[in-house]
Amino acid sequence: MNPFVFNTTPSIVFRSGAAGQIDRHVGALLGPRVLLVTDPGLRKLGLCDPAVAALRNAGHELAVFDAVEPDPSVATVIAAVQAGIDARVTGVLGFGGGSSLDVAKVAALLLGSDQPLDEAWGVNNAQGPRLPLVLVPTTAGTGSEVTPVAILTVGGDEKRGVSSPVILPDIALLDAELTRGLPPSITAATGVDAMVHAIEAYASASANNNPLSRMLAREALRLLGANIETAVADGADLAAREAMLLGSMLAGQAFANSPVAAVHALAYPVGGIFHIPHGLSNALVLPAVLRFNLPAAAATYAEIAADAFPQLADTPEDSRAEAFVDALKTLIGRLQMPPRLRDVNIPQDALPRMAADAMKQQRLLVNNPRPVTEADALAIYTEAW
Repeated sequence: MNPFVFNTTPSIVFRSGAAGQIDRHVGALLGPRVLLVTDPGLRKLGLCDPAVAALRNAGHELAVFDAVEPDPSVATVIAAVQAGIDARVTGVLGFGGGSSLDVAKVAALLLGSDQPLDEAWGVNNAQGPRLPLVLVPTTAGTGSEVTPVAILTVGGDEKRGVSSPVILPDIALLDAELTRGLPPSITAATGVDAMVHAIEAYASASANNNPLSRMLAREALRLLGANIETAVADGADLAAREAMLLGSMLAGQAFANSPVAAVHALAYPVGGIFHIPHGLSNALVLPAVLRFNLPAAAATYAEIAADAFPQLADTPEDSRAEAFVDALKTLIGRLQMPPRLRDVNIPQDALPRMAADAMKQQRLLVNNPRPVTEADALAIYTEAW
């Protein structure tokens, strides 16, 4: 067996309604003055209110930073850090989707350390220490609450990451009640994002691909595949919401240790240049990337096909991987997600620039089962267009 390292969030609270009792679970860790990092939409909807009330009633002071945008910028992180400095905070609470959680991670790092952000980019360059950190996801997709990665937008359209176990939170609190109000389109996009995490983690060419990640990826696919259509069709179904949230977290634990690859690398220019939401960006390139990978990964995809789609268990093994790719494409259609790049108004003449930008994601491309050149990336985009 190859040696490996497996890191994850040390404590996980999974309980519907837990956000309203957050003081009991994390109050002592966060200390008397807490920086809440979230986005204006969640703040307006009142999703944070029970947690805010619970912490304030327990005697905590809260500084609320609610200016996180999709694909958050470095400037947003710096503003969050300044809010934390002004309030002399003792801990950071990230509350929301992947954007808010990623901003909270980096803010906790910069508030607790003298290390400049420019020295923290990349893998294992963030040294810390950081402030105590708790993350509360409100979507079932990113798995950010259990990953050592934060993605920020630099210079307008380039995605850049901080990847280090230092930014894993102390506690992840998962409350499926918070996801019941998600619109069908967001439920679908974040759910497919989680499925991509599991697929890419299982098939990753990383030297750290390991038995724990593969086990978690398969269980994630079982939960996500069995519940995503129910969650999209009936957002109030708490059992489906809980299954999606758990599946997303398990997929997050998997890819946090066996990293994602070309689907994400090619999705980043879609989001960075055209501001397409991350989950949808993944879905737009997913079938074309997996089809490109078939010469190198058919046996691997065949192993997990029936986890997501039990009916594929009866498909002959030599054609099961291709059937898996087809089933994913069909699922994206059933979820009423735009199937092609042109359907989200990406012009064909932008594809060469996107291919060049995708090549900047070498930290991801090295994990792909099949090497990807710039010409390959252009061909994949062309198929997806």
